[in-house]
This record gives sequence, C-alpha cells and structure tokens, in this order.
Amino acid sequence: MADTPGASEQEERRRGRPRRRGASEQKSRAIFDAAVKVVGRYGYAEASIARITAQAKVAQGTFYLYYKSRQDLLDQLLPTLGGEMLGFIRERVSGVEGLLEREERRLRAFFAYLDRRPEFYRILHEAETFAPKGHRRHHKMIAEGYVQALHRDFERAGAPARSPQALEATAYILMAARDYLSMRYGHWSGRGERLPEEVVETYIQLVRGGLFEAAGARTPSEIQSKTTGGQS
Repeated sequence: MADTPGASEQEERRRGRPRRRGASEQKSRAIFDAAVKVVGRYGYAEASIARITAQAKVAQGTFYLYYKSRQDLLDQLLPTLGGEMLGFIRERVSGVEGLLEREERRLRAFFAYLDRRPEFYRILHEAETFAPKGHRRHHKMIAEGYVQALHRDFERAGAPARSPQALEATAYILMAARDYLSMRYGHWSGRGERLPEEVVETYIQLVRGGLFEAAGARTPSEIQSKTTGGQS
C-alpha cells in the first residue's frame, strides 16, 4: 500500500495549487495581450506565433499549453475584447437615468475604451476576413447586449413597447454609427484627441429625432440648459 501524505504535506500541496494556477493564468493573459499588440501593429496576417510569444516573453512551446493553434487564439481576440468593452461601458453607464443620457454615456465610454485599447479598431475590422468565427460571435454578443439594454431603457422611460426585431435593428443602427464615428474621430485622428462635443451633440440629436422621439428624451445641451436655468 502506498504511503498516504501527511496532513502537513497535503496542506502544502493545496497551497501550491493556487500559486500554479495564478502563474498559468498570468502566462495565458500575457500571450493574449501580446497577440492584441501584435495584431494591432502588424495585422492578423503577420501575427505569427513567433512574434506573439516574443512579445509575451515566453517560449514558443508555451503557446500550445493555452491555445490549440494560432487560429484558435485569433478567433478569441475579438469576442474577448468585446466582453471587456461591454464591461467597461456598463460601469460608465451605471446609475445614469434617461434614454439619451445613457446613450450619450455609452458613446463617450466607447471612445474611452478605444483610447485604452487602440488596437481594437484594427482587430475588429480585419476579423471578418482572418477570424470570421470570432467576428460573428463578437457582433452577436454586442447586439444581444445592446438589445437588452435598450429594452430596459425604453421600459424605464415608459416608451411604447418595441418588437424584438425593431430593437435588434435599432441596436445594429447604433453600432454602425459608432463604428464610422470611431473611424473618423478615433482611428484616423489617433490617440489623445478628444471626441468633439459637436459630434456628441449631433449623434444625440439624430438618435432622439430618429429613434427615441417617443420617449421625450432631451439632448445634452437641453439638459445643461435646464440645469443652469438657461444661463451661459
């Protein structure tokens, strides 16, 4: 019969497991973050395992402990960043009332996230060609989250109920608007440039007049005017 480890030895093994698990998660995250940097700089086509592991400062063999293949990692990039982005936006919108106030905060949070993760734009737009599975998963996840958020917002505002198809169409329209605004005022302009207030105002006016009119929502300038009593 094999010797049974003593209590002290068993306890030592239990203590060792969290440390090993923590180190493993750190390496996995290092490889993922390295892939984000590499794809953001060179694009998917030039994101070799050698480049990614060199950026992560790990051996190439270590890569296969966490990812089945290069494509496996590339397919995970966009959905993972999308989930990170959703969490970031939710934090910024938390506690904000009113349809337009919340939508304005979402737009600002989206640009704040792009400033934090400037690689996101290239990863998003090249994914359709180089990581189509991840591209589809990402858009499905973002749209479903947006539909749920809009449903709650309309309910909270006492606005007329909208069909699931109408809510989905609204979500995709807003996602498309953000995408093109991020191209013009994010990707082309580079980091460090603030989103112009007139752009935010125009976006909100369009959203109110075209999508949120039934809820009686107000633009940011109208909110400010009411708060200050119309004083400049």
